[in-house]
Amino acid sequence: MTGLLASFDYVDSTVDAIGELRKAGIASITVFSPYPDHLIEEALGYDQSPVRVFTLVGGMSGAAAGFALASFTSLDWPIITGGKPILSMPAYVIIAFELAILFGVLATLIGMFINSRLPYVKPMVVYDPEFSAGRFGLYVTAPEGRIGEARRILESQEPAEIRENPEGVAHAS
Repeated sequence: MTGLLASFDYVDSTVDAIGELRKAGIASITVFSPYPDHLIEEALGYDQSPVRVFTLVGGMSGAAAGFALASFTSLDWPIITGGKPILSMPAYVIIAFELAILFGVLATLIGMFINSRLPYVKPMVVYDPEFSAGRFGLYVTAPEGRIGEARRILESQEPAEIRENPEGVAHAS
């Protein structure tokens, strides 16, 4: 696999290059951006984040755990006073709410780490400090037969610079 690193001055050129590369069937694209941009996310085909499902499941599990904890505690050590019921659900809403928040937050963190693939133990394949200072970068890997097509697509968007197999790039076998 051969890699191309293109550096763009404008987000529009970057988005157009991503769109053309995806139309051509080249899907191995890594984008470097100085700031998050929804246009780049849309061009890459990102959908809604699945982290919200982690939050929902964590919150519902926490609420169920809160009600279960309070109920089983009341059943194990009943306090019978004035003919009140042993299980009184309105009093358990507070602990259920607190555990829903706690479990929801923990599940959100776990979901974020899973979906972000963190911690990332492999070294970064390629990086240019210009990508933190205002430029947008595209790193495209393609088989040897399609690297010319990828280069033509990138050059059609007038990048500031294109480098083939930049220093520090690990070749995949």
